[in-house]
Amino acid sequence: MIRLPAVDWTVVVPLFAVVTLAFTWGRGLSVLGAVVTGVFLAGGVLAAVHHAEVIAHRVGEPFGSLILAVAVTVIEVALIVSLMASGGPETSSLARDTVFAAVMITCNGIVGLSLLVAAVRRKVAVFNAEGTGGALATVATLAALSLVLPRFTTSTPGPVFSAPQLGFAAVASLGLYGLFVVTQTIRHRDYFLPVAADGSLIADHQHAAPPTTRQAVASLGLLMVALVAVVGLAKVESPVIESAVTAARLPQAVVGVVIALLVLLPETIAAVRAARRDRVQISLNLALGSAMASIGLTIPTIAVASFWLDGPLLLGLDATHMVLLGLTVAVGTLTVVPGRATLLQGGVHLALLACYLFLAVSP
Repeated sequence: MIRLPAVDWTVVVPLFAVVTLAFTWGRGLSVLGAVVTGVFLAGGVLAAVHHAEVIAHRVGEPFGSLILAVAVTVIEVALIVSLMASGGPETSSLARDTVFAAVMITCNGIVGLSLLVAAVRRKVAVFNAEGTGGALATVATLAALSLVLPRFTTSTPGPVFSAPQLGFAAVASLGLYGLFVVTQTIRHRDYFLPVAADGSLIADHQHAAPPTTRQAVASLGLLMVALVAVVGLAKVESPVIESAVTAARLPQAVVGVVIALLVLLPETIAAVRAARRDRVQISLNLALGSAMASIGLTIPTIAVASFWLDGPLLLGLDATHMVLLGLTVAVGTLTVVPGRATLLQGGVHLALLACYLFLAVSP
């Protein structure tokens, strides 16, 4: 009997997910089609997490979490621009809504869930306050600069920047994000490595040998394929989500929230798995790094795209969302400063996310 070589599911699933995306893009889905698409969407998420962990094992932290955060954000930004280019004036607030959803989901959902998981296992979740504090400060500055200030500027009416203001926000966002990446990976890399209860760095001993360069490069390629499939299939599923939202008589903003939740699933799963291994710092790197990349890469890209996009670019948050953002920054600061967190802090962050989700459904 001839035995065929075993094929790893983490290789097959991303490829089938992309094939599914090619067959479903731009077409209406039947009930069976929506189920199949959802299955491959979930499979693509799990495959992306696996390949991200392979890469992280090869390059080490914080490079592993940085690669996953940037990869997801780059594809997400491309999706936002394509939707705005094809959607017309009604998509003028899409960038703002997507970025704010990403900030709330990462800074409250991923952070809260990671702290909760770690605190359940060890009673206290421990992380490096210096690195995490710098990351939170950068996220808060980027969010205020890009999402709050447009509501108060007077050069143009409405929650929009004038062309010079948008250019400044784009350059400042990209510059701050670049400065953070240099700090995280070169100047103060030890601030972003997992720490033990006594504050010492954890030596991440691995029983398995690190993957070879060839395996890491293959995983990088498959990671990109999986993420393209995840984001693309989330978009394909969006008409089904829109129909469900309309049938339930919910606000259209709920659609963007659901898509953001789907797109951020790889980071969420990877962060929770790191927290279960007592690597809370890696979880926080993923959460805050994703929020930072979402703003730092989206705003410059949208600024360039605004030259050919029709209609105004609405960036300023409304009063309700500004209150939630202010609470998120204040609570996040109080969580980060001690370098230790309990179940309570995790629960508070999750409560803020629940409040955001509830107000999206019932504004």
